[in-house]
Amino acid sequence: MIQEMLTQLLPELEVDPRTVSALLCASAAAVAALNWMQRRRIQEKMEEARRMRDLGLQRMEKAVQRFKQQNPGADPSRILSLPLVELAEKLKEGSLSAESVLYTYVDKGHLSTCGFAPFLGPPEQEDSVLVQVLKRQGAIPFAITNIPQSLFNYDCSNAIFGQTLNPWDHRKSPGGSSGGEGALIAAGGSILGFGSDLGGSIRLPSSFCGLCGLKPTGKRLSLSGVTSPVPGLLSVTGTIGPMARDVDGLALCMRALLGEDLFQLDPTVPPIPFNEKLFCASTPLRIGYYETDGYFLLPPCMRRAVRETRDLLQEAGHTLVPFAPPRVDYVVNELFMRGVFADGGSTLMDLFAQDLVDPGLKPQVNCYRIPSLVKKTLALLVRPLFPRLAWHLDALCGVRSAKAMWQHQACVLAYRTEFIAKWKKLQLDVVLCPVLGPAFTLGYPGKLLAAVSSTMLYNTLDFPAGVVPVTTVTEADEEELLHHRGHYEDAWDRRLRKAVEGAVGLPVAVQCVALPWQEELCLRFMKEVETLACERKKCV
Repeated sequence: MIQEMLTQLLPELEVDPRTVSALLCASAAAVAALNWMQRRRIQEKMEEARRMRDLGLQRMEKAVQRFKQQNPGADPSRILSLPLVELAEKLKEGSLSAESVLYTYVDKGHLSTCGFAPFLGPPEQEDSVLVQVLKRQGAIPFAITNIPQSLFNYDCSNAIFGQTLNPWDHRKSPGGSSGGEGALIAAGGSILGFGSDLGGSIRLPSSFCGLCGLKPTGKRLSLSGVTSPVPGLLSVTGTIGPMARDVDGLALCMRALLGEDLFQLDPTVPPIPFNEKLFCASTPLRIGYYETDGYFLLPPCMRRAVRETRDLLQEAGHTLVPFAPPRVDYVVNELFMRGVFADGGSTLMDLFAQDLVDPGLKPQVNCYRIPSLVKKTLALLVRPLFPRLAWHLDALCGVRSAKAMWQHQACVLAYRTEFIAKWKKLQLDVVLCPVLGPAFTLGYPGKLLAAVSSTMLYNTLDFPAGVVPVTTVTEADEEELLHHRGHYEDAWDRRLRKAVEGAVGLPVAVQCVALPWQEELCLRFMKEVETLACERKKCV
């Protein structure tokens, strides 16, 4: 068949069609062989990473057993029950040894590593600035936890180490991208950890796993030495922040980090020490609040959490003011998605081309791989029936030129100015709002990227934002979920309902937000919410 076609195509050339056919077959075989070799190299890197993880785990298990044999009187359950602040005090006074605490937590945790095969290789020769500061403050980093492949997902699965499960319910995701950290802390394997946050990657695992997490202003903590899959991204600010079991743990961490060690090691970080006076203040706050951002209507339990927290704050003497964030649909698509995918996704696709795509990411990656012209055509076709998908597809095409990129960045700044003006007009100190939750059933995060509008908003604005668990999902919430329709009543709203069903007893959180560089005020607000929620639980 091929030879007949070549004979018709090359009737006047003195070329033997059989020779051309053989060359084509040989070329195809060579391409197939190269693809096989590349996949084999990826598999070998993954196998080596797993081997190193297992060896590390074996070494730590032996060290733990040796310590237990040498110290039969050590009480792990007592150590694990202590909050971070109390644990630090006992270490300072000497009633607990550093070794007993370290080996207690090492015994509970499991070492892990990055989920992107192109980044596997020899360990970094130098600690990041943040790790250097932590070590100078006496911390002992002992584990790197699992993340989703590429970080652009809020599940926690990759082709190297597989799926991380939620300690509350193994059918559910721990969130992401810092899901391994969230799962480890929630399971009692660690007392303090760090995550990155570009679209909610600290706050979502904290919400899903029932933890407290803080996303600081972009440059409040150093990113020096931290690897990113998309370096040079400017439209949306990524950051590093702490995750812990309580707000006091977050405050203790920020207090330790924001000092001379950090400012000397990274001069690009503004030298703003931790403001103890602002964190410890007790004056009543003027608090804006909203139950929905108008783009993605979250499940009934998340909205109930905001209402109940609002009532508790009012009873405690704070002033609550209704607040509506402007044009969140525009923020999600035009500012966030178009900014993150300004290159049309080519940087990420270059990395995925060198790796095996994790099954949980295939819906996302397949969408990214669609040519821009096809995306724009599809957007036009589906816009009448599915406007959110149409806008999403168009945003994934990115920007066309440097001029368009500058215009995009100007739009981000203009929106930030608009948002702050509305905030100032209402004379707000902080804002109370929902965060995505409860924990999704495994497999759903990759199908609902736009559902994280509640957290994306504050990455685009570069505001500090934290998450605090305040209640749990009830049977009444599950019953109300059956009637959940969403703002658009489209396929995404129906999928959200499926993603969160079967969550009775799982944690439910709220989000607390402050203006840029006011992390201490954000933490103070989070502490107030945490205290009131704990007091209510004692009264029930």
